[in-house]
Amino acid sequence: MGSADSKLNFRKAVIQLTTKTQPVEATDDAFWDQFWADTATSVQDVFALVPAAEIRAVREESPSNLATLCYKAVEKLVQGAESGCHSEKEKQIVLNCSRLLTRVLPYIFEDPDWRGFFWSTVPGAGRGGQGEDDDENARPLAESLLLAIADLLFCPDFTVQSHRRSTVDSAEDVHSLDSCEYIWEAGVGFAHSPQPNYIHDMNRMELLKLLLTCFSEAMYLPPAPDSGSTNPWVQFFCSTENRHALPLFTSLLNTVCAYDPVGYGIPYNHLLFSDYREPLVEEAAQVLIVTLDHDSATSTSPTVDGTTTGTAMDDADPPGPENLFVNYLSRIHREEDFQFVLKGIARLLSNPLLQTYLPNSTKKIQFHQELLVLFWKLCDFNKKFLFFVLKSSDVLDILVPILYFLNDARADQSRVGLMHIGVFILLLLSGERNFGVRLNKPYSVRVPMDIPVFTGTHADLLIVVFHKIITSGHQRLQPLFDCLLTIVVNVSPYLKSLSMVAANKLLHLLEAFSTTWFLFSAAQNHHLVFFLLEVFNNIIQYQFDGNSNLVYAIIRKRSVFHQLANLPTDPPAIHKALQRRRRAPEPLSRTGSQEGASMEGSRPAAPAEPGTLKTSLVATPGIDKLTEKSQVSEDGTLRSLESASQPSSADGSPAAEEPSQAWREQRRPSSSSASGQWSPTSEWVLSWKSKLPLQTIMRLLQVLVPQVEKICIDKGLTDESEILRFLQHGTLVGLLPVPHPILIRKYQANSGTAMWFRTYMWGVIYLRNVDPPVWYDTDVKLFEIQRV
Repeated sequence: MGSADSKLNFRKAVIQLTTKTQPVEATDDAFWDQFWADTATSVQDVFALVPAAEIRAVREESPSNLATLCYKAVEKLVQGAESGCHSEKEKQIVLNCSRLLTRVLPYIFEDPDWRGFFWSTVPGAGRGGQGEDDDENARPLAESLLLAIADLLFCPDFTVQSHRRSTVDSAEDVHSLDSCEYIWEAGVGFAHSPQPNYIHDMNRMELLKLLLTCFSEAMYLPPAPDSGSTNPWVQFFCSTENRHALPLFTSLLNTVCAYDPVGYGIPYNHLLFSDYREPLVEEAAQVLIVTLDHDSATSTSPTVDGTTTGTAMDDADPPGPENLFVNYLSRIHREEDFQFVLKGIARLLSNPLLQTYLPNSTKKIQFHQELLVLFWKLCDFNKKFLFFVLKSSDVLDILVPILYFLNDARADQSRVGLMHIGVFILLLLSGERNFGVRLNKPYSVRVPMDIPVFTGTHADLLIVVFHKIITSGHQRLQPLFDCLLTIVVNVSPYLKSLSMVAANKLLHLLEAFSTTWFLFSAAQNHHLVFFLLEVFNNIIQYQFDGNSNLVYAIIRKRSVFHQLANLPTDPPAIHKALQRRRRAPEPLSRTGSQEGASMEGSRPAAPAEPGTLKTSLVATPGIDKLTEKSQVSEDGTLRSLESASQPSSADGSPAAEEPSQAWREQRRPSSSSASGQWSPTSEWVLSWKSKLPLQTIMRLLQVLVPQVEKICIDKGLTDESEILRFLQHGTLVGLLPVPHPILIRKYQANSGTAMWFRTYMWGVIYLRNVDPPVWYDTDVKLFEIQRV
C-alpha cells in the first residue's frame, strides 16, 4: 500500500473516532486495526494526522472510545512483546501503536480526571498470564505498558542483534532470553560492542520516546514544596518488577558515554554520512536523567565500601534506594568504568569547543544540558566517582567546557538554567580540596572565548570567567553571585599563584561591591564583600609566597580597604549613598577594570533571539541552605561546623559565621517603611561593619606599603617589575595575625535543589523535543513556557 493511501486510511480512522458519539466495542477489531494494522505512518505523520483539538474532543465527548484506543494500543504492544515481533507486520504494528500512544498520552495527563486511568485495572488482563479473568491479579494498564516497552527494547531482530546461528534455529524465546547478553553497547559491565544497526537504533529510539512520554506525567503536576512525590511511572519501571532494569540502565549509560560525534575521528566525516546514532543517544540521555530523578536529601543514599571485583556493581550493603537505576549508578566502582564514563562525558561536553578550531569539522551536539544533569547525578549519587574525577587533572576536561558554556550563555535570558547547573556542579566540586589543587595546572588550551587574554592557570580562567559573568551577564544572574564567590572562597586556600589579570579582576569586584550605594541597596549585598575578603585572607595566610601579583594589586587598590574600614554609618550618609544610586542604576560598570582585548576568534556572548522559548524555573535555595560549613583541621580532614557553636577567631571571625547571622537578620528586615520596602539603618550597617575581616589585609598594608613607597622614591621607579620582584622575595612571617582555620562551604543535598533539578530537567526535555513536538501546546503545570 502506498504511503499516501496509508495516510488517507489512517486519517479516515481518526475522523471516524472523533465523530462517533456511540462507544465502539473493544472487540470490533475491523475498526481498531485501521489505526495500526495496515498503515505505515511515520511519527511525524501521526502528529500531523491526529490534531490536538480532536484528541481533546474525543476525551470530552466520547471518553470510552479514547479509553478503548489506549487499551487496544497497549494490548498490541503486550502481544508484540509476548510473540517477539518476528514478522515485519508485527514490527510495524508495534511501531504504529508506540507512535500513537506517544501522541495521545500528554492529553491524558493534562486532564486531572484522567490521571488515574492508566493505573486502573482492565478486566481480563491478569498478572498470571494470558486472559485469566482473575481481577484480583489484574495489572494496571501502566504496568503492562511499561513491561511491554522493556521487553521490546531487548527484542532480537527488532531492537537487538539476534544471536541465532542460522535461520533453522527456532526463534529465540523472549521469556527465557537473558537480556544482559544483549546490552546495546560496550562499556560499564559489558565488553562486547555489537555491530551498529541503523534500523535497531531507530526502533529503540521510538520506544524510548514512548517511555519518556510515559514518564512525562510529572510535567502536568505543579511544583510541590515537598518534592518527595515520586513519579509512579519511573518508580515502577525502575523497580524489581522490571526484569530488564540492569541491562537497560547499562545500555543507556554505555550508549551515551561511548558516543563519538566526530565521525570516527575523520574531520568533516559527518557531512558524508548522516549520523543516525545521535537521536538515539539524545533519547537515551533524556530517559536516563529522568529515571535518576530521585531526591537524595530525603532518602538514605548508599555509601558503600564494597571490595567486590567480580561485578561492575558494588555488592556491599546497604541496599540503598528502591529505584534500581539510582541504586546501580551509586554502586559502579571499577576504575576502568569510571574512566569510560568520565572520558565519554568530557568528550561530548568538549564537542562544541572543538567546533571553534575547525568550524563544522565535527557534528555539533545539542544535548550538553542533559549531559551536565547526568554528570551532576553521578557525582551526587556516587561519591567514589566524585573522588575519581578529582583524583587526576581529568576534572579540568569537565571544568573547561563548563566555563565555556557559562561564559557563552551569560547574556542569554533563555539559558539561565544552563548557567545554574554549571555553577552548581562547580560548587559541588569546590567542596573537595583536590579541586582547588588541580586548578593550579597551567591553562594552555586556547579555546576562543570572549574573555581577556591572560597567561596563567585554570584558576585564572575560572576567576576571569566569573568576573565576566558578574560584570556583563544579565540581571537574572544576580542570585548566582553568592554561589560564584563561594566557589572562589572554597578554592582560594590552594591557589599557588594568580596571574595579574585575575588579581585585578578580583579587586575590581571588591571595588564594585564595596561602593556605598551597592552595600546599602539590598539586605544581603554586603555578603559579597565578606566572601571576597575571605578569599584575600586565605591567599595571604596560606599562599603568600607565590602570590606577589595579588599582593601588588591589593597595595595598588589599598584605598578600597581603607574606605571599607571607614564606611559611614550615619543616616544622612546612608541616605546620600542611596540618592547616588538613583542617578546611576548600573550595578557594575566596566570602568576600572582594564578589560583588555578578547581572545582571537571569539564571538561576544549574545542575548537570546527575540521570541526564543524558555521554561520558567523554581527559585533556588539561598547559599546558607545550599551549603554546609566545614572547617579544615590540621591533618586536612573536614569537620562540620553546623552543630558546634563557633568561637570567634582573632581575625574578627571567619566571614562565614557572619553571613549566616545576616541571613537570619535579613528574614526580619531591619526597618520596613510604609511601602513594605526594605531600607538600611545605622544599626544594621554597624552590625556587620564591625565584623568585616580586615585585620590581615590592614597589617599587610601597614608592613609593605612603606617599603614599596621607599623603593619607588629611592630608585625613582614607576616600573612594576622591580616592585613585583621585591614582593616575590618579601615575607610576612611572624607579622600577620594567627592564621584563621580554613572554612569550606560544601554543597548539601536538599529538597529545594531537588525540585529545581526536576523543573529544569523537564523544561530542557520539553524544549528539545520539537520533531515531533511531543508536549507543545499541552497544558503543562510544572513550569510556564515564556517567550524572551
